[in-house]
Amino acid sequence: MKNPLGKSNKNRRRPTLAAEMPNVRPLAEQTMGDIHRVLEGREFATVEDANAFLETLIGGGLSQALRDLPPPSPRGQAQQLAFDAMEATTDRQARKLARQALALDPDCVDAIAVLADLESRSPEELIGGLERAMQAGERSLGPKFFAENKGHFWGLLETRPYMRARMDLAQLLLETGRTEDAIRHFEALLDLNPNDNQGVRDVLLGCYFSRDNLKGAQRLLHEYRHDATAIFAWGRTLERFLSADLPGATRALQRARRQNRFVEQYLTFQRPLPVELPETYALGSEEEAIICLAYLSGAWADHPLAMSWLWDQLGFRPASLPAQQNLVF
Repeated sequence: MKNPLGKSNKNRRRPTLAAEMPNVRPLAEQTMGDIHRVLEGREFATVEDANAFLETLIGGGLSQALRDLPPPSPRGQAQQLAFDAMEATTDRQARKLARQALALDPDCVDAIAVLADLESRSPEELIGGLERAMQAGERSLGPKFFAENKGHFWGLLETRPYMRARMDLAQLLLETGRTEDAIRHFEALLDLNPNDNQGVRDVLLGCYFSRDNLKGAQRLLHEYRHDATAIFAWGRTLERFLSADLPGATRALQRARRQNRFVEQYLTFQRPLPVELPETYALGSEEEAIICLAYLSGAWADHPLAMSWLWDQLGFRPASLPAQQNLVF
């Protein structure tokens, strides 16, 4: 898995959090859109016929098929320019492409977000720009689309610019201390896409704990009770302690330690926190532990009684905490 907090050198957009499935690269998303264009209006007698046609698109087949189609709509052309802007290697090039996209489609969400990222001089300006991008997505998709497709948004390509902008907005609100506002956006994203391809639930769990919203954390842990990541395993441990269920907390801790044995080594300062977060991680790995701390360390640090109980369970007796250590990234 990719690091959900890492920045890509090629993508000029602010990163979003992604645990189970990182944001699809613009090039991959563009290719998926091209395939949809080629398939639009075609009917196949059998699944085998459909698969056989898809095989013809391998290599240069897709480019040839696209040449045989009418040009995309202005909205489609704008989205292509926005993808190019997101992949641009210079600010000047990205700005030019984004403006060209907006000339074709004033509600091109990705283009609005790119310009906001490039031209904002403060976090508040960027928040305003991302809010405009989100509102453009709402206008472009329309209320009927939201009502009919709520619950599986990410599976529809046309929703992804909106989902990206709203995720970026929520993360920036969180970074600037507007946690309650961020929570409302995170919750809305999960309502639209409970499958949570963007990894919203991971950051939301930490938000609930930081705001002492135990009911919210409990609801989230129940809704994603089959989540096997370290983030949810160690989150369940904290939830049980805060619910005054010490036997349950002890059992949850045992499971969490089996899920990822490295987390406790950071919580007890046996390992120094890295300066940078890992680019990728696997379940049970040290890299996953570091990502887990990025989401949940603040939640543990905000509850000193829980931390004291945890240290007692782990047999950790700190004479004093290392001055250079800080549980919160």
